[in-house]
Formats: sequence, C-alpha cells, structure tokens
Amino acid sequence: MISTNIEEAARLLMEGQVVAIPTETVYGLAGNAFSEPALRKIFSVKQRPHFNPLIVHIASADMLPAIASDIPEKAKILADAFWPGPLTLVLPKNPIVPNLVTGGKPTVAVRVPNHPMSLALLRSIPFPLAAPSANLFGSLSPTRATHVEAGLGNLVTMVLDGGPCEKGIESTIVGFVYGEPVVYRLGSISLEELSMVVGEVTLLTRDQHAPPAPGMLDKHYAPKTKLILCDLISEEIKNHDPLKTVALVLQKRDDLPEGMEQVALSDKADLDEAASRLYDCLHELDKQGWGLILAERMPDIGLGRSINDRLERAAKQDE
Repeated sequence: MISTNIEEAARLLMEGQVVAIPTETVYGLAGNAFSEPALRKIFSVKQRPHFNPLIVHIASADMLPAIASDIPEKAKILADAFWPGPLTLVLPKNPIVPNLVTGGKPTVAVRVPNHPMSLALLRSIPFPLAAPSANLFGSLSPTRATHVEAGLGNLVTMVLDGGPCEKGIESTIVGFVYGEPVVYRLGSISLEELSMVVGEVTLLTRDQHAPPAPGMLDKHYAPKTKLILCDLISEEIKNHDPLKTVALVLQKRDDLPEGMEQVALSDKADLDEAASRLYDCLHELDKQGWGLILAERMPDIGLGRSINDRLERAAKQDE
C-alpha cells in the first residue's frame, strides 16, 4: 500500500511492522531498531544475510550518544557538517543496540536522514529505525515508491511515499581508526567534500566475508538486465549487437552505431545529477527488456567515483 500518511506509518512501526520510508538517498525498509522481531522481519523481507549490518536512522545528532558509546572529535565535526544528510558514521555501539543490527560487531552504523517525511516520522516514535534499502538483497535500490512496490509487492505492509529521492544513491559510510576517518562505502558525499571538512580520508577495500559496514559486498546494486562496465562504449559495442544493446552514458554521444539507443544521465555532464538519476534510469531500462546495458565509466572524481563503484558491482551479477 502506497500512502503519504505519516501517522499510519508510525502506528504500524509501533506495532512491530516494517514500513518502507523515503530518504534523500534511497527508500529504506524500516523497523524498530531496538526490536529483534522487527529486525528479523527486515532481514526476512529483504532476504538479507544476517552478517551484513543495518544502518540506524535517528531524528537528530542529539540522539547519537544513546546509540554510540564513543564519538571521536572528527565524527562530531562530520556530523555537524553533513547531518541531516547522506553521511553514515560507524561508531562503537551502546549495549542497547541489538547485535542483530550490527551483524554481531561492536560498532553501529548511524545517520540522520535529510527528508522531511522520514524526520517527521522519527520524531513521532520513541525509538530509532533500522532501515536498509527497501529492495531484495543485491538488487537495484529503489528511488521511488513505485520501485519499492514493484520489487517487494505485498511483502511490505506500507510504502510511505515521499516522492523521488533527491540524491539517488546511498549514503557515504565513514568509520574511524584511532580517531581518523576511513571511508567504508562511497556514496552521495564525495571524498573531496569529506576532505574539505576533516582533512585526508582513507578509502577502505571491501570485505566479502564480514563487512564492518553495510554496502561493502562486491555483488550488489544489480539490475535484472546484464550490465557491462567499460571505458569506451564505441569500442566495446563492436563485440555486441547494437540493436539489442542500450548505452548508459554521462552525456549524449554522437560516436555510437546508427540506431543504437542511449540514455544520458545528465545533459550537462553534471555528476551530481547523474548520481541522482542512476538507479531510476536502470529501473526504467530493466522494464524495457534490453539484452544488454553497456555503461561507460564516469570521470573518477567527485560523485563519479561513487557512480563507478555502483556500476562495478552491478556488472558482477553474471560473474
């Protein structure tokens, strides 16, 4: 059921149900972060492995000390700069946070979402929300309420419709080693933006067996249609049928074979716009029944890195 009724969403959450909610990044599948039955419903609906941690969403930074037992100075600086917003901090957890949320790890991932409906919802209930993306595990993240409905159907009681997500890709996840920031997952805040606030940051490689934070598995964010990521579509298309293949590019190209369809993520080659449209475009291409999506690698700067990260993992679907 798609609805804009925040009060009804709050009632369902208070009863232990799970509800899909909008954020500025992607739609999340939310449940009481302190309730193990609600948490088990999230894992069950998503078919998500229990070793993969969830992100806890709170209404404001004032709630962080209730969730985290130690908050480094640079974590406070980042929270001041980017909350509410698409920044997730990984910090030592307080005992009140169930191990089911954290994948059995001593740290918890937490953020303040920047969406008026999710913030209003969080302020109306007496607990934070655990909310991974509202989709089946490993598949494309939803950026519209209709994406959630198409992907999860009656597995979710309610989808709170907050319109299309502004950022369009997940939050950037930052942890700390001896107080210094390390990036576990690239996302809607670029490395350059983080560095402007706290100085140099380190990007960690992904851990396939026991990820310390959500979104660190190699195979993830994948459309149903086979996707190949390449450096130059005009060369890669020589190995494929151009009439059964669609090109996903940053900006419209004039060097592709005649009759080959292309989808440009931004008319002005704007990487922020490209990131906001990425999943929405992939959802649409899935519905169109193409044999292959050829995605061209984005410039490796700013949010181009985050887009490339998602496309690299989407391309692993058939390996």
